[in-house]
Amino acid sequence: MRRPYIDFMGNRRWMLIASSIVIVIAIASLAVRGINLGIEFKGGTVITFSNLKTATIADVRTAAADAKVADAQVQTTSDGFIVRSIETSTTVADGQATAMAAALKVAATDTQVSTIGPEWGANITNAALLALTVSIIAILLYVSIRFEYKMAVTGVLALAHDVIITLGLYALIGRELTPNTVAALLTIMGYSLYDTIVVFHRIRENTQNLTKKSFMAMANDSLNQVLARWINTGLSSLIPVVCLLVLGGSTLKDFAFALTIGLVSGAYSSIAVASPLYAMWKEREPRFQALAKKYAASK
Repeated sequence: MRRPYIDFMGNRRWMLIASSIVIVIAIASLAVRGINLGIEFKGGTVITFSNLKTATIADVRTAAADAKVADAQVQTTSDGFIVRSIETSTTVADGQATAMAAALKVAATDTQVSTIGPEWGANITNAALLALTVSIIAILLYVSIRFEYKMAVTGVLALAHDVIITLGLYALIGRELTPNTVAALLTIMGYSLYDTIVVFHRIRENTQNLTKKSFMAMANDSLNQVLARWINTGLSSLIPVVCLLVLGGSTLKDFAFALTIGLVSGAYSSIAVASPLYAMWKEREPRFQALAKKYAASK
């Protein structure tokens, strides 16, 4: 049975336009709505009530209002509730938790209070930004040394594409950004880079004996040669993450949500962003310009 052949490079403009539209929407969401930072970044209090299966969200919100918990956000768990607030004083937070526990008739052993000050939140934010920055620099250096700088630059552009789309969707729907999200973003970068490197490696192999077709045509052949592997890798990575998103607990779902978005975006960007940009850049080199003219590559 003949394998399907997809003209990725012939449709590169449409793929890049689609990515550009999504990026613009994501950036607009970030600019207008902003990111809803979790208390780990901006400081606040998390009160967890366990063994509280009879109470409702309305009961918990009423108890929070009576305890003067400012901007309380109530979230259900498997056996209770989590209440988040902007309170950064440990003393005040403990008093609020005690008052709520009494109103909800929750034992002290089933009540847990975690308070994070604004200084700690700033440290977490700086550490997250540092981790992302160091990761990008390390990727640029490694790919430049192992392959070439053009692959490194276009690969990082694809990573930026994935991260911006993920953060933009968080801003668009107002989902809270937590350390789990940062961990997912770093994981996304790894998966996305792997997909891109697989494609780049095949392109580099095919470049060595390139004499009878244009670079763009060869890059298109390379994409089709790794297409089955790209599909299998993407699905095998995405299936367990989707199961985690659907069946996991609240903490795991937060990680799985970002990872699901990033895996889909990363798989797409390796084919539709990194590869076309790299091929377009390479065809500007004199050797490949001559091949393009000789074999009338599709533009």
